[in-house]
Amino acid sequence: MRKSAGRSASVDGAIAQLAEISDAAGRKQFLGRHRWLLQAHVVETLDEAVRERVRVNLDQALCLAEAALQIARKIGRGAALAHGLRAKANALHFLGQNKAAADLHEQALALFEAERDTKEMGRTLSGSILPLIHLGEYDRALAAARRAQEIFARSRDRLRLARLQINVGNIFVRQDRFSDALACYERAHKQLVPLNDTEGIASSLHNIAVCLISLNDFRRALATHERARTFCQKHNMPLAVVQADYNIAYLHYMRGAYSLAIDILGATRNRAEEVGDAYHAALCGLDLADIYLELNLIEEAASTAEEAFRRFHRLEMRYEAAKSLTSLAVAIGRQGKTGRALESLLRAKAMFEQGANSVWPALIDLYRADILFKEKEHQRAHDLCLKALESFETSHLPNRVILCRLMLARSYLAMGNSRSAGGECLSALREVATVDAPLLAHQAQFLMGKVHEANRSYDAAYQAYQRSRELLEALRSNLHREELKIAFVQDRLEVYERLVDICVNRRSGDSTEEAFHCIEEAKSRSLRDLISRHGQPLPDHESEQNELLRRIQDLRETLNWYYHRIELERLNSDRRSLDRCRDLEALAQARETELLKLLREIPDSDARVAEFYRPRSVTLVEVRAALAADAILVEFFRVRSRFLAAVITRNWFEIVPVASVRRVNELLGLLRFQLSKFRLGARCGSLLGGPFLRVVQTHLRELHEELLAPLRRLLRGRRLIIVPHDALHYLPFHALYDGRRYLIDSYEVSYAPSASVLALCYWRSRKPAGRSLILGVPDPRAPNILEEVQAISAILPDSELYVGENATEERLREKGPSSPFIHIATHAYFRQDNPLFSGIRLGTSYLTLLDLYRLSLPAELVTLSGCATGMSVVAGGDELLGLVRGFLSAGSQCLLLTLWDVHDATTTRFMKSFYSRLRQCHDKALALRSAMLELRQEYPHPYFWAPFLLVGKVSA
Repeated sequence: MRKSAGRSASVDGAIAQLAEISDAAGRKQFLGRHRWLLQAHVVETLDEAVRERVRVNLDQALCLAEAALQIARKIGRGAALAHGLRAKANALHFLGQNKAAADLHEQALALFEAERDTKEMGRTLSGSILPLIHLGEYDRALAAARRAQEIFARSRDRLRLARLQINVGNIFVRQDRFSDALACYERAHKQLVPLNDTEGIASSLHNIAVCLISLNDFRRALATHERARTFCQKHNMPLAVVQADYNIAYLHYMRGAYSLAIDILGATRNRAEEVGDAYHAALCGLDLADIYLELNLIEEAASTAEEAFRRFHRLEMRYEAAKSLTSLAVAIGRQGKTGRALESLLRAKAMFEQGANSVWPALIDLYRADILFKEKEHQRAHDLCLKALESFETSHLPNRVILCRLMLARSYLAMGNSRSAGGECLSALREVATVDAPLLAHQAQFLMGKVHEANRSYDAAYQAYQRSRELLEALRSNLHREELKIAFVQDRLEVYERLVDICVNRRSGDSTEEAFHCIEEAKSRSLRDLISRHGQPLPDHESEQNELLRRIQDLRETLNWYYHRIELERLNSDRRSLDRCRDLEALAQARETELLKLLREIPDSDARVAEFYRPRSVTLVEVRAALAADAILVEFFRVRSRFLAAVITRNWFEIVPVASVRRVNELLGLLRFQLSKFRLGARCGSLLGGPFLRVVQTHLRELHEELLAPLRRLLRGRRLIIVPHDALHYLPFHALYDGRRYLIDSYEVSYAPSASVLALCYWRSRKPAGRSLILGVPDPRAPNILEEVQAISAILPDSELYVGENATEERLREKGPSSPFIHIATHAYFRQDNPLFSGIRLGTSYLTLLDLYRLSLPAELVTLSGCATGMSVVAGGDELLGLVRGFLSAGSQCLLLTLWDVHDATTTRFMKSFYSRLRQCHDKALALRSAMLELRQEYPHPYFWAPFLLVGKVSA
């Protein structure tokens, strides 16, 4: 007895050593030194060890499988070779090499059959099912399951019969037969618990939870996932823990907790890659692509889905590859590539049909219907949708039934059949009440509101839109990252527009105030939240040291190098420099994309948003309280085809319809074309005299008639605060012309992203007590910068001046938090293609919007004296993505910026005049107006005097 135990211990020790030997030569040497291992029972022991080790360490499992096969071939016996082949098949399956695994299982089965070993035949048949499932060979998998069941039933092998139930359930899952699958998994779990089979118990728990998610029983699903995770941790099964974490993330995604799902998926993907679990690493990518689609992050969705497709294709997993291809098709469809999207969807449909899946082809028909609907092929979309609905109703999949009914409602509305549209909406709402799907509920309520509007039932429409808005707000509150919030609301703001429209048409005091509240909820919400919580959405690499943050910092430094090289190449005019510049820009953009991806992977706790709270709304009473007695706030808002203007003072409030959106956009385009002529250089600028001035004045006058003339009776005051919306952010309102006078002649004009953001700027009462900071980076293209900063340094008392290479980000970071005034004169770069990388050049680096998020600059005034420093991309929810956002989020109370590329010499004259007058009157808006009027006397064209604007708090 003692001898047997010693031999067993020797085998265990040898197995532990073989698990670390990855090359055939090393194994050969080891086996040559331990020839007693060349026995059939050792191969069988290694086969069992591989089955256990695949749940713990895939690399070691493969080493043991190779050792088993090497010993078996040395022995030359059929049964031993069968065990060795099966061991390697099991390892390869878990490594995602399913085609090779299926072939090896088939070879092992033939050898066991030749040996007439029915017990091992059954085990091999059962083990072959998962690789066949992943290959989409469902008929072969079911045939293997039936043969294995007959064998296990004859031998009364309760353990393997129970495990076989799990594999049969897995086949049903791939065919979206979730009720049948759940019954299999629950039978398996019930049978495995008394047998104390840890691997089988863990697998059955995981699969039960997956089915419960698909059947919309989220509470039981989450409890089961957490139970499975605890069980796997307790029994040292790291791969199974990865699987549990993936499933928990998927559950949060299904419930609309997108930020939490993204964080868990990112961390799980990293762990899966660390432990060699290629399957779950790819699954995490697929789910991230689907989340990005729901959040309108289309480029990220496309690239992530494409990567997932490549991974699953390498793993020879047809079902998951087809799902990835479907997500990719939806993404490229939203990019406007209709033909390619429809072609990819049909390819994915064929892949599902080859796997005998009846549900996914119907879902693809629904995606095709959505694309065709957007192409205004309403009848074709309708017909595809009806076909899909018939499949989903027989499959008992409520979420997909709801999607179909909403699509049908949209098509009926587009074809003028509001009665049928209402019927589909009511059916969708009845279905949605039985599932936990807040995004679908929001869409159903919104469509119901449109149906009521079409039937002129405005009170009912208002109630439906309110419910839709509440659901949207609840979903948005689950998003902790501002870029997710901005993207999420991108195509979901129409509910606010329709509520504003209904409220304005009711014309009662309460409804008008409700309209203002909706306007504020739809404009610059993420910026308001960012300012409210005084948080920094990006980590400070100096205080947080880990691998991810080190990579982020390395990328920042690399990008600074690229930006510097690009600028040097732009200074040259030869053809080779242009080619090099294009190459450098492409390389820089690739690294920008990589940086954004890394930033998105930072967990909320590292990004300092775990403390996120939902900032309260700013009320109309609070906005009024922030206004001076002689101030008028005019907030524009686009509702369908028209702009409205909300006019607010301390004493009254009124909303007035003003201009046609189409007409304003036409005039704004003409104005911007005239101003762009100055980019041709100084010689062209000298020619733009009387006739060119009159053309610009004509456009400014027409814009005045559209936007301000309807408000003339309400604009009684001295200070005018403009809150633009949509394309109006690019309009210099202060230069609008009534035929005799510009607006700046009558008012001190300033701007704000929203009324709520303005109120928050006024609530910032802290006044830095240090010295003013002046940074200047002159170069041959802007030689007047040196004169400008020296003059301002002389005007501002107790200021510090840093020029050239001394004007660094480190100076700004060190001195900025205590500086009441910060003046930065340098080149600015506005990135229309990627506004997060818009920035300014400092002495040794480039300061982008992403960098500004990490700074604290609570200055009374920040001036950016460069080209187009006030330009922003107007993203979803009227969010301004540009330097304005960065400095306001950093704590600045007021910004002096430029709307277009400014003239170097006149900008210097303007800045000297502005600061001289500010020192005299201590009123920023008055100083701005006086400096503009002075410059206009010598340079009458608005190009020279009108690019400057103040944003935020302009008076005490």
